[in-house]
Amino acid sequence: MQAIYARQQIIDQLTPVYGAGEAASIARIVLEDAFQLRPGQLASSLLNDSQVIHLQEIIHRLLAGEPVQYVLRVAQFYGLNFEVSPAVLIPRQETEELVAWVLEFIKLKKMVAPTILDIGLGSGCIGITLKSKRRDIQLWGLEKSPEALIIAQRNAERLLGKDQYQFLEQDVLDSTKWAQLPDCEIIVSNPPYIPHQEINHVSEEVYRFEPAMALFVENEDPLIFYREISALAWEKLKSGGALFFECNTFSANAVLDLVAKTGFQQTELRKDIAGADRMVVAIKP
Repeated sequence: MQAIYARQQIIDQLTPVYGAGEAASIARIVLEDAFQLRPGQLASSLLNDSQVIHLQEIIHRLLAGEPVQYVLRVAQFYGLNFEVSPAVLIPRQETEELVAWVLEFIKLKKMVAPTILDIGLGSGCIGITLKSKRRDIQLWGLEKSPEALIIAQRNAERLLGKDQYQFLEQDVLDSTKWAQLPDCEIIVSNPPYIPHQEINHVSEEVYRFEPAMALFVENEDPLIFYREISALAWEKLKSGGALFFECNTFSANAVLDLVAKTGFQQTELRKDIAGADRMVVAIKP
């Protein structure tokens, strides 16, 4: 099959589900990531029989609503390709803005070889991207899920190299393990923050396929991770160090109040590109 016809087949089959524009975007991603074919190569390229079978399998999964990133096991983040699976959240554009803010802070404070702890690694996209942009960073990470930790480790080894990171399988809510963590200049986290009662605000694609453990918290204590990570940060951050959070737009001001009550100063809440309250920074005095 000519690749140009494969592209049209993807678009024709996906348009009723995704719309024409999204179907065309997915077709480009599938051909680039699954078959290493860029748009300028389609007219002169052929898919062999096994590739055509693979394409049909991909289309079938996409028609079932599975996110293209899980189907292809790759997601782009900050210009890098990260391996993903249903064990980890799909990296999102809003989180790229959090990474950019951390890099801005490092530059502003003229930090040299800062130690950064990424809590709730998932794919590792936050910490790995930070170190890929600033190779002097001493990168540590925590992840509770062993399946997610494997993904993060594979991404780190491929994008950073061996011995360039220290990742631990650890539940941040277990304070008895905090002593083994290093003193840090920066702690960053995008923890679970959606109360189960707000599931109606989550798209069907997300709650059907993405890991619930990384998304949802109990209605009775929706700020549990922010409270515990703030306590950890108060213990482990050096004077002048910063705690960065991504947060739920519906509870962002509550997170801001929480870090202030913990003792942090120079707190700030930022909006994401869509205008939603999304990110918090707090400085340890």
